[in-house]
This record gives sequence, structure tokens and C-alpha cells, in this order.
Amino acid sequence: MTDLLHLPISVSDLVAQALSRDLDRLVAIGQDGERLTARGLAEDISRIQQVFEGLESRPRRAAMLSRNRLEILAVNSALGFAGVVATALHPMGSVEDYLYVLEDAEVDLLIYDPGHYEPIAAALSERAPRLRHVFAMGVEGTGRNLTEAARGYTPRPLVAPAFAPDALMRIAYSGGTTGKPKGIMCSQGASATSALIQLMSWEWPNEIRHLICAPLSHSGAAVLTSVLVRGGHMVVVPGFEPVAVMQAIEEHRITSILLVPTMVLALIDHPRFGEFDLSSLEVVFYGASAFPAARLKDAIERMGPVFFQFYGQAEAPMSITVLRRDEHKVDDPERLASCGRPTPLVRVALMDDDMNEVPDGTPGEICVRGPLVNLGYLNKPEETAQAFAGGWLHTGDVAVRSADGYLRIVDRKKDMIVTGGFNVFAREVEDVLVEHPAVRQAAVIGVPDPKWGEAVKAVVVLEPGVEVNAEVLIAQVRERKGSVQAPKSVDFVEALPVTPLGKPDKKALRNRYA
Repeated sequence: MTDLLHLPISVSDLVAQALSRDLDRLVAIGQDGERLTARGLAEDISRIQQVFEGLESRPRRAAMLSRNRLEILAVNSALGFAGVVATALHPMGSVEDYLYVLEDAEVDLLIYDPGHYEPIAAALSERAPRLRHVFAMGVEGTGRNLTEAARGYTPRPLVAPAFAPDALMRIAYSGGTTGKPKGIMCSQGASATSALIQLMSWEWPNEIRHLICAPLSHSGAAVLTSVLVRGGHMVVVPGFEPVAVMQAIEEHRITSILLVPTMVLALIDHPRFGEFDLSSLEVVFYGASAFPAARLKDAIERMGPVFFQFYGQAEAPMSITVLRRDEHKVDDPERLASCGRPTPLVRVALMDDDMNEVPDGTPGEICVRGPLVNLGYLNKPEETAQAFAGGWLHTGDVAVRSADGYLRIVDRKKDMIVTGGFNVFAREVEDVLVEHPAVRQAAVIGVPDPKWGEAVKAVVVLEPGVEVNAEVLIAQVRERKGSVQAPKSVDFVEALPVTPLGKPDKKALRNRYA
């Protein structure tokens, strides 16, 4: 029986409280200029919640397939208030990808964007045997018109269910870089802790006008609760396109935005970067992948001291550590390569393979404990046991800690290169390569080698119209890091492959050079 007296606050509690006051305040603007107030969002959530609760054979688990659109804000929250476990389908996936997730997560409710996914929804409706209910947002299609169905209900005050902290809230699927995607079981307690860390530790502007261009199916929606609680509003654009994003920042006087590093680089490297007034931006939240120190310095010089880093993963969402704006020291490359210091609601240790804490300056795996850690992997007890070995979440990221407590990630544990019996951390080599003025981006991988076991290979994108000899880059790394870490070869490419989330895709690179 749930202890109601000591029941922790849930994300639904935070949303209900935020939408119960100042009802006429603006909370969101859509791509067509549609404006949504706190009252309007609360009423939309309540109506859609009642649709889900009124279905015969009440749904247990839902999947959403959509590009960014305003309706997602209400639908996501309504699932939470209805007690339906949510799963996001990546908007750039395939039918086979989606079928795997629907079966693995036992999804019985599908909500989709008919403007982009009607044929896919039809295929899923036909081929996914567990689906009982299908809804389209806005128009009738394979699924019922959710907007029309919601109009039949009278809004009620939002009341969050009594969720236990270890209750399952959503299932987030990993990218599947080592096989089939894993369903990460996200608890009510971890999701609430993630929101509380954002409210405690993130540096929000006094007036929040937040631009959402990252996928609302993933990181884009992660800040919704914080923006609502702090009385701000969001501007939702369909996706990331550099010119459209810069236009939106100028038009709406955006004060905050969440980007991954490749998006930041796409902005500052764009030939039209200087045409737009971006002076309203007070903070750029960034994370999800490494940001080479030399390029981060470029971004600070071009956009100002507005960068705030968060480091986490779906198993411990968003904010294991943060690096505040004033901690970005442009004259200190090691600091710029840091992911910051631990946030207040987590315990963090750097461990060796025998689960011993390593001293400062020695590489160790980042391990995490606390209410931010999720429940493990759906239907994968062995992988869960491995991830939680020794009573810690093993992140798979290898870092060193400075004397003043800053962590600097040097590599993913699985990406570490073992050459001639020595460990080489790709991130450290990449940071040296990007310091060369001719280099725009670099990715370093290990490739099979009969002599060394693995050889260090660099894949490099040059600045437009610039050339540099591979031997120059190899010599630069040799001088800075020694001969073991110097690449044995350098390939020059037009662009690095990226994952659907905008991260450099090293799996694709390794496959290319295997």
C-alpha cells in the first residue's frame, strides 16, 4: 500500500501545480503562431486524459510517433495523468524498428502525427498484434481523430495520481549501438528527480522564452516541467534547421535553447550566422555528446558566455553533472573539456574494473547512485544486473577528476582503443586534432591491425577551402600526447555520420573501416 502521508512529488504533481495559477499566462507558441495559455493547456490535458480513461480495454502502455507539434505537450502530460506508461518512437525510424519497440514494450495505444506518418501508422495498425487503440492528432486517418474525441469531454481540475517512486512512468529506447535497442525503464521517482535538479541546478533566465527545436519525442520535452514551474513559455518549431532556428531566436527574442553540440556547430559555421540578432539568448543548454574544447571556445567567442553543459544518460536522465556558464574558462582547455561537477541529488564515484575508487587524475568509469537512477532494462535482467553491478549504475563513460572536483570524460569505455597493449582514449586525441585551425570536426576510432591489434585512425572534416597534410595532424598529436596516441592514418571526409539524435556515429565509422 502506498504511503500517502510521505508520498514524494511526481512530475504530474509539478505540472498540475504549475497550470493551476496565472491561468491566462502564455505557456507555448506553435509553428503557425498558435498561442496556448496555462488554462488552455490544462484543459487540453484533462480532455485527452478522459479520452484515454474512457476507452474500453483501458490502455496500459502508449507509443507516440510525431514530429514537433504543439499537441504533443498536452498528449504527453495526459498520458501521465491517465497513468499510461509512455514510449516515444524516434521520428526517423523504420517500420521494423517501430514494430520491435511496440512488441517489446507491449504497447496497446498508438498516437501519431497524420501529416507525416499516416502510411506508417497504417502498417503498424495492421502488423502490431497488441495494438488496441490508434489515434491521429488533428484529423481522421488510420486512427481516430484525437482532437475531435477530446472535444466531447468537459475539462476537470488536474489531479495527479498517487504514484509510488518506483512506479514505471515511461520506457526510453536506446540507440541500439550494440544490438537491438534496450528499453530503459524510467521511474516516477527518477523523472521527478531529474526535474528537481533542473529547477535547482540549471541556470534559467529570469524571463524564460525557450525555443524547442530538438525532438519533443526525446530531449526537447525534457525541460517542459521546469519551464512551466518557473512561469516561462516555449516556442515550438518543427525541428532543427539552422536558418529557421536563428530566425525564431530573433523573432521571439528567445532567452534559452537546448541543443546538442553538432547543432551549435551548425549554427556558428553557417554562412548566414551573422545575419541574425541572437543577442536575446542568455543560456544555451547543451549535452548528449562530446563538445571538442577548441570548437566550444569558438562558440563562446561567437555567441558569448551563454553555454551551460549538462551530462547524463537515459539511465540517469539529464543531469549527473553540470558545468555552469561562468565555469567555462576559455583559456583553460581542460576545463572546457570538462562535463562539470556532480549535482546535489546524486552520488558519483570514478571506479576501476574491480570497483575501487580511483585517485584524482586517474581514469575511472563514472558510477552513479541515488534517486536519479532508473529501474533497469525491460525484459533484460542480465543487462540490468551488469549495469547495476556492485550497487552502482555503470555509465560506460570513462573520466578523470581534477583536484577541484571537475570530471573530464575521456571516452566511452566500449570506444577505448587498445593498441599494442596501451589504452588510448579517443576523446583526448579528437580534442588535440580540433585545435588545428584547419580542422572543423574529428572522430577517432580503432581499426583492426595485424601488428598492434588496433590502430588509431582519425576521420577529419576540414574547414571549407582549407587543406592540411595528414602528417601535420599526426605530428601535432604525437607532440602533445605521445607516439602511442598519434593516429596511424587520417582520412579526410566531407561530413561525419551522425545518429538520428545528432551524435557522431562511431558505430557507422567502425563498420566503414572494418
